[in-house]
Amino acid sequence: MFNKTKSPAPARAAEPIPPLPDLPSPGRPASAGAPAAPAPVAAGRGLSTLSADLQFTGNITGSGDLQIDSQVKGDVRVGRLIVGETGAVEGNVQADYVEVRGRIVGGVTGKQVKLISTAYVDGDITAEQLSIDIGAYFQGRVLQGARQPAPAAPKPAPAPQPAPQAAAPAGGDGPSA
Repeated sequence: MFNKTKSPAPARAAEPIPPLPDLPSPGRPASAGAPAAPAPVAAGRGLSTLSADLQFTGNITGSGDLQIDSQVKGDVRVGRLIVGETGAVEGNVQADYVEVRGRIVGGVTGKQVKLISTAYVDGDITAEQLSIDIGAYFQGRVLQGARQPAPAAPKPAPAPQPAPQAAAPAGGDGPSA
């Protein structure tokens, strides 16, 4: 009765998202004694690098991967961040994955934060997962979990209405005879 041919929907090849480093993938055991390796970079995305001979002043924002081997004065907010052994950041750092081999003076916020043995961090760390190698220097507080957004300003309460008063009979407390 209905002889329409159905054309197959075009298949979109979804690129798998690589797991965060040091998290066991399904079917793969976690490597307990493996040496620390740099974070894997997603296929198709390159790792941007600020080399050791640069000095950068200002904020850095983006969604990509960044390795800092230079001196940065300002806040850094990227997808994944590696601060190399020659790298230094004076400012707040925020990324999903943060690996510190160099120096950060300021707050660090991320889902996963790793301080390698050569790391120097002077500031608070907010992370869901935190790893600190022996030999790393850390001065500050650790807050587990992502920071919650600031609460909204409370709504003003409506002005109280005066209570209605019953009219009292004139001339006394009770009935008169």
